[in-house]
Amino acid sequence: MLALAFCMFASPAPAAVNALGLPDFTDLVEKVGPAVVNIRTIERGRQARGGSGDPDDDMAELLRRFFGQPPGQQPRPTPRQLPDEPQQRGFASGFILTADGYVLTNAHVIDGAEEVTVTLVDKREFKARTIGIDKRSDVALVKIEGTGLPTVRIGDVSKLKAGEWVIAIGSPFGLESTVTAGIVSAKSRDTGDLLPLIQTDVAINPGNSGGPLINMRGEVVGINSQIYSRSGGYMGISFAIPIDEATRVYDQLRTSGRVIRGRIGVVIDPVTREVAESIGLGKPVGALVRSVEAGGPADKAGVEPGDIITRVDARSVDSSVELPRIVGNIKPGTKATLQVFRRGSTREIAVTVIEFDTERVVARATPESAAKPSAVTTSIGLAVSDLSEAQKRDGKTKSGVRVDSADGPAARAGIRENDIILSLDNVEVTGARQFEGLLAKLDKSKSVTLLVRQGDVARFVIVRPNR
Repeated sequence: MLALAFCMFASPAPAAVNALGLPDFTDLVEKVGPAVVNIRTIERGRQARGGSGDPDDDMAELLRRFFGQPPGQQPRPTPRQLPDEPQQRGFASGFILTADGYVLTNAHVIDGAEEVTVTLVDKREFKARTIGIDKRSDVALVKIEGTGLPTVRIGDVSKLKAGEWVIAIGSPFGLESTVTAGIVSAKSRDTGDLLPLIQTDVAINPGNSGGPLINMRGEVVGINSQIYSRSGGYMGISFAIPIDEATRVYDQLRTSGRVIRGRIGVVIDPVTREVAESIGLGKPVGALVRSVEAGGPADKAGVEPGDIITRVDARSVDSSVELPRIVGNIKPGTKATLQVFRRGSTREIAVTVIEFDTERVVARATPESAAKPSAVTTSIGLAVSDLSEAQKRDGKTKSGVRVDSADGPAARAGIRENDIILSLDNVEVTGARQFEGLLAKLDKSKSVTLLVRQGDVARFVIVRPNR
C-alpha cells in the first residue's frame, strides 16, 4: 500500500497551539519541509512562462508590479530569443514520495519540458527523468537518482474536514520553501475537471503548482494545482488535487508511464430539478444521456438517448460529473451494471467498459431531405408525422414521431422541425395518431414533458401551455 511505502518517518505529533490559541506550524514545516522540492524546467523555442526564468529578474518584476519603477532606473530590455535556444520556463514545486527519488508534481509543470531540475532544501540539485504525465488529472511523476532522501507522509482525505487548518509549502515566484496557511473551504468541489478538488483559502501563486497541501498531522492531503483569479494572482480561493486520487495516478505512471481509464461511449448532461420532478425521478440526480456513440459499449448494451444513469455497480451517480470519474476508474474489459431511469421506471443494463482513448465525435443523424406530409397537428403547436423506416434507421430509433413544424408553446420550448419526439410524460411515443391521443387525455392547463431527439442528441423539453 502507498501509505506504508511512503511512511519513511514516524507520524509527527499534531502542531502545537501558541498562547493566543492560534496554531503553531513550525514543527510541521521542520518535518515536512525537507521533502518539498523546487522544480525548474527548460524547453526550446518558447518564451519562459511568467518571467525570464532568472530569480533576480522575477523578483525585480514582482517588486516593480507592487511598488512601481525605481526612480532613475530604466526598464531592462528583453533579449531576443532564438528558436533553438534553450529557455528556462520558470519555477514550480513538488514533493518526494520515496527515499529513492520519485517526485510528484503537476502535469502542466512538466508538459513540454526538455530538461527538469529538482532542488532540495539543502541545495542539492538533481536532473530529473520524466516517468509519466497525465494531463486529465494534472498529475506528473519524475525521478531523481538518490538514496535516503527525505519523504512525505500520505494522509487520509476522507478524514479531511471543511474548516480544518492546512498549510502549503512551495516556491511562489521562485521564492523557495515558502510556507502559507489557511483552512479547508470545501471538499469535493466540482470545477468541471476529471477529479473533484479540495478548495482552500491558502495563498497559492505561480510557482506553488505541484507543491503539497499538508494537514495538521504533517500529512500530505493534496497537490496544489489551481487558483480562481481574475487577475492571474491569488484572490483568496485555491484548489488542490486530492492525494488519494493522485496516488492512484502515481501507481499507474510508475508501473507503465501512462494512465488507463475506462469509458462506455455516452455524452451526458446534468439533470435539472424541473426535469427530475416532471418525469417522476424526484431528486435531480444521475447523468442524462444526450447521445450514444454508435457501436460503442453503451450502444451495444442498449442504453438510449434520454436515459438517466443513476448508479454504476454499487456507486450512486449523484451528479453528471461523477459518471466519467466512476467509469474512468473501472478497468477496461470489466463488465459494469448501470442502473438506468427510463420512462418512469428503473432497469439494469450490463455494459462492458473499454479503454478511453481520444475524444470521439458521434456522427449526427441526417434527416431525410424530403419531408413527409403532416399527419397530425397537436394542441401544443406541433405538426408531427410517423417516421419512415429510413428515418428510424438514421435516427437510430425504433419509435417516435417526426416534427414537421413547431409553433406556439412547442416552439417557445425550443422544439424545431426535424426533431424526433420519443416520449411524452414517460410514455413511449409509437406514432403520430397515438401521440395525438396521449395529448388529448392530458389537462391542457398543465405542462407536458417531452423527450426530444435533435440529430444524435436527446434532451427533456418542458412545454408549457398558453397563458
